[in-house]
Amino acid sequence: MKIGFIGAGNMGRAIIDGWLKKAAVAPGDIYVHSAHKQSYQPYAQANGLNAVDSNLAVATAADVVVLAIKPNIALAALREVQPALAGKWVITMVSGLSLADYAEVVPEVGILRIMPNVNVAIGAGMTALIGNDALTTAQYQAGQQLFDAIGATSEVAEKDFSTFAALAGSSPAYIYFFIDAMARAGVKHGLSKAAATKIAAQATLGSAEMVLKSDKIPFDLIDQVSSPGGTTVAGLLAMEEAGFMTAVVKGIDATIAKELGTD
Repeated sequence: MKIGFIGAGNMGRAIIDGWLKKAAVAPGDIYVHSAHKQSYQPYAQANGLNAVDSNLAVATAADVVVLAIKPNIALAALREVQPALAGKWVITMVSGLSLADYAEVVPEVGILRIMPNVNVAIGAGMTALIGNDALTTAQYQAGQQLFDAIGATSEVAEKDFSTFAALAGSSPAYIYFFIDAMARAGVKHGLSKAAATKIAAQATLGSAEMVLKSDKIPFDLIDQVSSPGGTTVAGLLAMEEAGFMTAVVKGIDATIAKELGTD
């Protein structure tokens, strides 16, 4: 399957990098074009991709077209390549545009709307999926397989995409922030920043894997680590006194409000 990218920014490259690392897509089957030749051409050359000179050339060469551009130009780009989309389908990661918006431009074209996060670059992403009525079962499954290769996928109702964006799309930054805060506490007590960061990151990774592999809810796992009158309980109570859970919820609320334009 030949895949064409209209746009080759950070998230588009994260997806491509993940596919290449996992050998899920051959570099010669990927076509890219963006508005900035000085950016996408060296990237394509370094990775063995096909750099082409227009959006229409991408759509002509590809079996599926990935929209990885800003919302204000996405529909115009789709109109531009519409003549080359017969029998093809589109994957879009453009935020703020619904399936109904695409139906106004290409009503007969299968659309798979996705919301990935940056961890797809290392094969550990989380991607939301939803297809329109024109998308066939085979196309949906092909899209799901592509993103299962670089992490996990979840079919999410379109009305819940903003919540998903906060929980999965923006949250890597929050988790990096948490790891950095843990590391700074380690530095405060005498560890080097590099050592403290490695300890905090590995503990976070292992804890996340435990949540995914356990049949217990996170709060039950907290109880397993918390001995009566122990150090963990003391730390948890101090964090909660400082408003830890409230701060996390407020951060997610703010992210959703921004996504919806209600902030």
